Amino acid sequence: MTQRYQPITRLGLGGTGLGDMYHTTSDDAARATVDAAWDAGIRYFDTAPHYGTGLSEHRLGQALRNRPRDEYTLSTKVGRRLVPDQAGEIADPFVSTMPFKRVIDYTADGARRAVEDSLQRLALGRIDIVYVHDLSREAVGDRFEEYFRIAAGPGGAFEGLVRMREEGIIKGWGLGVNTVEPCLRALQQSDPDIFLLAGRYTLMETTPLAELFPLCAERGAHVVLGGPFNSGFLAGGDHYDYAPAKPEQVAHRERLRQVAARHNVDLAAAALQFGAAHPVVAATIPGASSPEHLRRNAALIAASIPAQFWQELLAEGLVPAEAPLPG
Repeated sequence: MTQRYQPITRLGLGGTGLGDMYHTTSDDAARATVDAAWDAGIRYFDTAPHYGTGLSEHRLGQALRNRPRDEYTLSTKVGRRLVPDQAGEIADPFVSTMPFKRVIDYTADGARRAVEDSLQRLALGRIDIVYVHDLSREAVGDRFEEYFRIAAGPGGAFEGLVRMREEGIIKGWGLGVNTVEPCLRALQQSDPDIFLLAGRYTLMETTPLAELFPLCAERGAHVVLGGPFNSGFLAGGDHYDYAPAKPEQVAHRERLRQVAARHNVDLAAAALQFGAAHPVVAATIPGASSPEHLRRNAALIAASIPAQFWQELLAEGLVPAEAPLPG
């Protein structure tokens, strides 16, 4: 499979913070965050209609409006169309809304309509990559099999995105999910280019090594890693994948911290660099809702980490032997 979209920078900017996830931010602060990303050399930006019911797309488009369009890669998502609603719709974890509500739609027609609507909100001329959003059990619950059949079947989103790629409307497509299973099924049933996979390949968990990454390598597909800190846990937070961390997760992080302390390594820097080291990984995109967060992430991924740190993680069984290590 030939990579149809332009190369993605190793560090990207995830747009959840631009959609007021967990807390509000101003339009000026959102623009400053994107400006700081650009100044740090970031040229991959991801967003979604779901993030603040269009707020993230709107702000990202405003911030990138005067940037040369051929110098960056832009992705958004389908699976939820936005329809007008004067009151707007607040949906956890987003605390703000534009005057829309979400309608789940995994059909080809729905995907095309969602892309057209996103192009209007972004006003940037084109979208490079489109992910089918949250097509996973943990996101849609008991309706997963129904939704996946719709998306993967005749007249479904997969077929529609392949057609849009062939027409040149987009350059690549895949899934944006938090679990491995839908990605494997999409590779088996269709022709995706790239996946946005959140939280599954980190210093806490390496599930994709078993099947997904080898199949991606075989098919020429790539992966963008979201949630490299597991909801901030590896950066010192108390939550793991949006839920309070379990004692065994805290214990595992403490072992990682002890090794990091012996080598004077920032564990957050190690978390970013570990995921980015795998050859199928195109980028990692921690969220950032302020220029300070953005500049910190840029410094972390560029930080020098001694090879002895990685070797000790390997010797302690804290990373699997088959995981490629940075350096």
